Parts: sequence; structure tokens; C-alpha cells
Amino acid sequence: MSSVKLAASDKTITQSSDVKPKELNKCNQLKQKGLESIAPLVLSVEETPEPISTEVRGTIPTWIRGSLLRNGPGKFEFGNQHYNHWFDGMAMLHQFKIEDGKVTYRSRFLQSDAYKKNSERDRIMVSEFGTVAMPDPCKNFFMRFLSRFEMPEATDNASVSFVKYKGDCFVSTETNYMYRVDPESLETQDKVDWTKFIAVNMATAHPHTEPDGTTYNMGNSYGRKGALYNIIKVPPMKNNPEETLEGAKVLCSIVPIDKARPSYYHSFAMSENYVVFIEQPIKIDLLKSITSKKRGERICERFFWDPKQDTVFHLIDKHTGQTNSVKFHTKALSVFHQINAYEEDGFLMLDMCCSDNGVALNNYLIQNLRKSGEALDQVYNTMYKAFPRRFVLPLNVTNDTPTGVNLNTRPTSSATSFKTAKDKVECQFEDLHGEDLYEYGGLEFPQINYSKFNTRPYRYFYGCGFRHLVGDSLLKIDLEGKKVKVWYQKGLFPSEPVFVPSTDAVEEDDGVILSVVVTPTEDKRTFLLVLNARTWEELGRAEVPVNVPYGFHGAFNPTA
Repeated sequence: MSSVKLAASDKTITQSSDVKPKELNKCNQLKQKGLESIAPLVLSVEETPEPISTEVRGTIPTWIRGSLLRNGPGKFEFGNQHYNHWFDGMAMLHQFKIEDGKVTYRSRFLQSDAYKKNSERDRIMVSEFGTVAMPDPCKNFFMRFLSRFEMPEATDNASVSFVKYKGDCFVSTETNYMYRVDPESLETQDKVDWTKFIAVNMATAHPHTEPDGTTYNMGNSYGRKGALYNIIKVPPMKNNPEETLEGAKVLCSIVPIDKARPSYYHSFAMSENYVVFIEQPIKIDLLKSITSKKRGERICERFFWDPKQDTVFHLIDKHTGQTNSVKFHTKALSVFHQINAYEEDGFLMLDMCCSDNGVALNNYLIQNLRKSGEALDQVYNTMYKAFPRRFVLPLNVTNDTPTGVNLNTRPTSSATSFKTAKDKVECQFEDLHGEDLYEYGGLEFPQINYSKFNTRPYRYFYGCGFRHLVGDSLLKIDLEGKKVKVWYQKGLFPSEPVFVPSTDAVEEDDGVILSVVVTPTEDKRTFLLVLNARTWEELGRAEVPVNVPYGFHGAFNPTA
């Protein structure tokens, strides 16, 4: 099957040419002109390994005690070799430590093997998502030739998120490697390889954790007969201080629709009794994966978007590991982050940020992020935006369930679910927003009051609005009335909002939102923003006298 390039630049994710790209719909009608350059947000910076003071303007509540930990790329070149994709940059760990109304800042590069190899040779030695490491020129010709036939080495550049397993802090990416780190000093501790504990070749950077500390994740495994999707369960407690993933097990394995072309997934959803896996039409060509090094192809060139394929929801019972025989189908859409999932009255509500196209990764080539003028506008205006949507999945579908009848009987929901065949239900979402969200470019990086409301009915969620290639506003959605509150200041770009509940919280939104705000127009003007989560008013900001690049994900680590 032939393919056509959809990127505004070099080829990456492709789309089947048998299906013409869908016209930009209402979700993508926002057109921007004269976008300011954000190139300074994706430039390399120096680390700040010792804590430095910040200047606080306004008031930081004294009840906040702990650290906002952030992860993301902080170095985009070695010597004269440059990375091609935003996801390739070397992991930089950030800490905003809050105590008694004051804030200190520190940062360190993760001392991954990739970082150390690159630094020692001052060149890119390990391939990343969008960049191929060229054969070492110090090797003779024969050795360089043979190196092209070796299996590609997975990177350990854990630049995506901070996560916890068994009470310890780790930084993670989407390979089989992650690192245990000290949340106080940000020093790199132990390299952890998932394959040493269970039969998976990778794991996501977005696990889910139960109140008792039990953690669930997902990872693929690859064998002679193709790929499997695996649900992973990690116990909550350690038997000794050195433990990492001991006791982890594969709860369930799911066979892909196409075992030679499994779906890519960045995360998954979890309700009280189920893990929900979203098998989406962003596909990975395993044959290309095996031969890509020989051909000198980048990892991202293994990915393609197949809009002819449905998106399929798989439900796995967390207690038994059994997969529900009923599969829930919807039209082709792409998902990177879920908002929440919960069960009520025989239904499972699945809330996600969805886009109608799966080539979004193309937009985050560094050359795109560093464009300006009309070229930058064009990249943005051809993007498909992500919007919050709800699917309502009936949990009691049997052979006696009638076809042709909307199974969603919840009077407050416009989502539909129709049984169309044995073990197949066709679903249509409802929007979790009003018309005004189109004005803000949709919503991504969704967050909730996770500790109290994950897997439970909830009212509020938070995220970034995207009137640029990165978030340019902070949004709060109230599901009662689907109303939105907005924090926006021109020229400022806030990161993923992190909710911290107040010590005497009664209501769901009693607490604060923490977000790291960067600006491309002023040097050393990054600040930690603190919003009242209920009123959405700014309480204070802590200004950091160093440059901080725009990052990915973070977490609040409370002081014990």
C-alpha cells in the first residue's frame, strides 16, 4: 500500500493514500495568523544542580509542602549533531520545592547511559524517536557496515514523566528502561529494565495507582508470532529497600487486530474494576522495526495512521485478568491522554482527549517548533486539535441484548451505544465541553484531583488550551454545564497543570493548580504559577532566574 506524507516537513508518520485526509472539521476551524516564535522554548539549557532561591510575587499558601517535579527534554544537540524531534532531547529533571511560602529551584540532567555515551563522544551515539545515530566514525569500515545489521538499541533517555512504584520515584519513557531517582536531590540512582522482571519489551510512562499503592501499567511484547498487548500489575510494597519491580506480573495479554502492525498507545484508562485499553489506528510496522537500522530509518518512520480502522476499547477485569468478550468500537480517532474512567449504574464512563487524526507527532519535529511567520502559522493551522469526549460503555451486554436500540439510558448523556453484532457494540461520544472551547484550541495534558476522584464520579478536570503548538492557556472544565474557566496571558506558555488538594479540603476543587510558565520573549523569566483551583485566580508566582525549556509531564511529591 502506498502512502503520502502529511507532515509539513520531513517524512514521519504516514497515512494510507486509499483514504483522503478528512476535511478539517469544526474542531479544527480555529485559524491563527502571526503566531509568535517559540524557538527559545526548545533550546538547550544548563543544569542547576544546587537549589537556588526564587522571587515570590503574591502569596504561596504555607500549607503547600513538597516539590513539583517536572520532566522533559533539555539538550538538543551534541557537538555538531542535532536532534530532529522534540521527543529526542536529553531528559532534564526539575524540582520546585515549596515550603513556608517560599520556593527553591534546581535541575539535573538524567545520567542515563544515552546521555553519558553522547557526552563522552560529543556526538549522538544512541538513536531516539526521530533521530538515527550514525555509525561511529572511529570504527573501521567493516565494523560500521556490520553495525547496520544489529538490532536497534532501545534508548534509556527517560524524558517523559515522574512515576511511583512501591513508594519510590522513577522517571520513565516508552521503552523497557526507567530510572529510580532521588526526589530531593534529583540524583540518578538505579537503572531498571522491565525485561528483567516480566516478558514485556516496553511500558508506558503513564501507570495508574490504586489507593493502596498497587500500580497498573501496559507494555507490548514481541515474539515470533507477532505482538501482544500486556496488562501489568506491580505490588504496592517492597520486601527490602533495594527492590524495584520484583513481584510484577502480567495480568492479561491481548492479541492485536493485526499482530504484525500493533497499535501505538501512550497511556490507558482505569476504573474501579477494569483496565481499559484503547486500540487506536496509529499503527507500528514491525517489519520496519526489524529492518530500520539497516535502512537508516528513524523510529518515527515505523508509525502510520490508518483511518479505515476502527478504534476499539478492550475491558479487562482487574481482579480476574479476564478480557470482556464484548468489544466497543468507534470511528478512527487518536488518543494520548485519558481524563478519567468510572462505573455507575451498569455503565463505564470513559473520558479522554481525542483527535480525529493520528499524525500529530509530525508537528513536533524541532524544525517545526523553531519556525516563524507564515511557516509557523501553516504548521499550526493544519493540526488536528484534541477535545475532551465521553464514551458510555454498557457493562451488561449479553446474547439477549437487542440490536438497534441505544443502550445508553443515562438521561443526562448524549453518547450512544448500539449492539450491532455478537460481542460488538458501536459507540458515539458526547462532547465534554461547550462551544467556547473551540476558541482555545481544544484541551490536552488533562489532570484531575487524582488521589480522591480517579476511578470515581467527578466534576472538574484541568488542562492546557492549545492556540499554539504548545499550551498557551490553563483551562478548568466544570462538567455541570460544561463551563470553562481560563487563565491566559499573552506571550506566556504554561505547562501541564498539577492539582494539589488543600489539607482541609471538603470540595473536589479545594486546592491549588501548579504550572511552570515559560516565555520565549524574555530571558530567564520562567516562573512557577499557583492558581486557586476553585476560583481560578492567581495566588502567586515564584520567578526563577534561569531559562527552563518547555517540558512534558510532572507530579507533586508531598513532604512526608
